[in-house]
Amino acid sequence: MRKTKCVKVLGWRWRRNELRRHSDAVEAWIVLAAWAFATAGGAVAGVAGAQAVANAQARDGAERRPATAVLLRTVPRGARAAADHNRVRAEVRWTDAQGTVRTATADVKAGTAAGGTVTVWTDGNGHLVDEPASPAVATARTVLAGTGTGLAGGLFVLAGGRLIRLRVERRATDRWGEEWELTGERWGRKAG
Repeated sequence: MRKTKCVKVLGWRWRRNELRRHSDAVEAWIVLAAWAFATAGGAVAGVAGAQAVANAQARDGAERRPATAVLLRTVPRGARAAADHNRVRAEVRWTDAQGTVRTATADVKAGTAAGGTVTVWTDGNGHLVDEPASPAVATARTVLAGTGTGLAGGLFVLAGGRLIRLRVERRATDRWGEEWELTGERWGRKAG
């Protein structure tokens, strides 16, 4: 038996053809509109997401202030260090902007002697916070957030277009079945 090759004809839903149903043209318009809205909506969502992350990082960076703290106990060199740059948690003391003496644990370099000074970062209330992100890290976070938000927004629109298209296909198939029932009665046979 000889195989037949299925050839896809681009734009067949747009061409005039007696076999083309109205639902074929409707599906083509749905696909076109879904891709257009997904592209535009994804771009707008991406820019909005990137702007929101950039604003949040700028606000965090503006609220954080460096302070000089004194290490209360010596951290031995053999202390169990975290994966980030040979740093360990140790107790430090500092004076905040209001003049209050505070004590907490902070990341310090392993091997630092008691009485040594370290730089810590505080928020507006004088509590310890993480160091603000570097410009490179902040840019990477902004780009990733914008890209992720844009992709999610575009995929959401495409999924909605797909659901609408499935609904149109289901209605067209139901109508086709009804018409086939009428044709079968005219021929004197029952379909199915």
